[in-house]
Amino acid sequence: MTTLADSLRDWTRRGRDRVGDLSLSPQLERVGRVAQVGDGVAIVSGLPDTRLDEVLLFDGGVRGLAVDLGETTIGCMLLGDSAAVAAGSLVRGTGEVARVPVGDALLGRVVDPMGLPLDGEAPPATSSTMPIEQPAPAIVDRAAVTRPLASGLVVVDAMIPLGRGQRELIIGDRGTGKTAVAVDAIINQRTSDVICVYVGIGQKASSIAQVIEAVRNYGEPRRCLFVVAGADAPPGLQWIAPYAACTMAEEFMAQGRDVLIVIDDLTKHAAVYRQVSLLLRRPPGREAYPGDIFYIHSRLLERAAKLAPERGGGSLTALPIAETQAGNISAYIPTNLISITDGQIYLDPRLFYEDQKPAVDVGKSVSRVGGKTQAPVLKGLAESLRLEYAQFLELEVFTRFGGMVDERTKRTIEHGRRIRAVLAQRQFAPLSLGEQVALLLALSEGVLDAIPLDRVNAFRDALGPWLREHRPEALSIDDATGALSDDQRAHLKASLEALAQSVAAGTKERRA
Repeated sequence: MTTLADSLRDWTRRGRDRVGDLSLSPQLERVGRVAQVGDGVAIVSGLPDTRLDEVLLFDGGVRGLAVDLGETTIGCMLLGDSAAVAAGSLVRGTGEVARVPVGDALLGRVVDPMGLPLDGEAPPATSSTMPIEQPAPAIVDRAAVTRPLASGLVVVDAMIPLGRGQRELIIGDRGTGKTAVAVDAIINQRTSDVICVYVGIGQKASSIAQVIEAVRNYGEPRRCLFVVAGADAPPGLQWIAPYAACTMAEEFMAQGRDVLIVIDDLTKHAAVYRQVSLLLRRPPGREAYPGDIFYIHSRLLERAAKLAPERGGGSLTALPIAETQAGNISAYIPTNLISITDGQIYLDPRLFYEDQKPAVDVGKSVSRVGGKTQAPVLKGLAESLRLEYAQFLELEVFTRFGGMVDERTKRTIEHGRRIRAVLAQRQFAPLSLGEQVALLLALSEGVLDAIPLDRVNAFRDALGPWLREHRPEALSIDDATGALSDDQRAHLKASLEALAQSVAAGTKERRA
């Protein structure tokens, strides 16, 4: 019979055996205290060995990012709710920089800048992480931008063509369709191999939801990733959002894949950085922005590149968005971004209110790379389009004064109005390369001049089904297709003339 004393002795012996198996070694833990906290930033004391961009762990599980190293204190951006952090509470150094999960498991998901799910599903099953700050590829690791990135918008692909690995700024006043242009470019990749990453910074939840819903309805969401730091997110998360998303995109680029990243928008990102910098009492500069405001965006956008074949040959194309006030593209942040990027797509409020959508001002828009990347079959048809459109705009202004014009000028104006009608396009309806080629051929050969102006939209709407039925080879045109031969132009023109007659006959029937 086992007595209580025997049980106690046995329990003590087992406890000693377990303690004896433990390997005890000293562990260093760096602990400081919160001196001040508020408005998404915290001032920490007692951590002299903290390095820049190190992650600090506050009581309650909130993390912060060390962004300002003083002699005795550290300024931190909080990556969580500041209400959970109190003055006097403990804060621990981790010795690690901020890292985010990367990999294919992120595709099709909506996450925050730290990779945590926002779509109500389980966390992405990723196997690796990468620092949010990465050096841009060196010059020797880059290759020339030679392959086009089709947006599906005629005004962009014909006049302001984009290349894979380019950085093209989308700029304009609020409510002029900047995000719509970028979303159409994402939707158009449903038939390509390009992976798309959308970053929402400081946007309303309803606006971000509309973007996600549009891609799910019209695009290929399984090859898209949405990184969201909305208007209600802590300033720290809004600050790291574009860098974290760029790291997630770079993982695909390192695998030799092509990636498109849309950053919506860098104006709000700059405002968040100004807010945090002023709270941390950094010296303000022009318009109260800190002195390194140019550097924070240049080091981000320089990460967009076309890699050399030895590095896998992948590419990262960036479409950052910036907002102007009253069309002032010479303001501080817009001029900074224009000087960093390889061109800009400027959206004019006047064109938008005249219902010319997308409201791209061709005169103020430019692509400093895309001319070398434009598909040869499209380049031959679009090379004179910009000049013809500019001449039309000048003539149209002249005729508004009521001056008499000759027949040649009238024909030029009527042709120009059809150019403008072709450049207008409905949202969520990007055109394939073959459809754009057929449309521009109809424009250059005068096919559209034979139909009423108000039927140009009907011609464009009927173009895709007509080509599938009568000229399916036209829809197989891709980036590698050379300029159309004389026979190809003649056959395609004949088919387009038949479509124009059908559209014109429909107009007469409706009038009858």
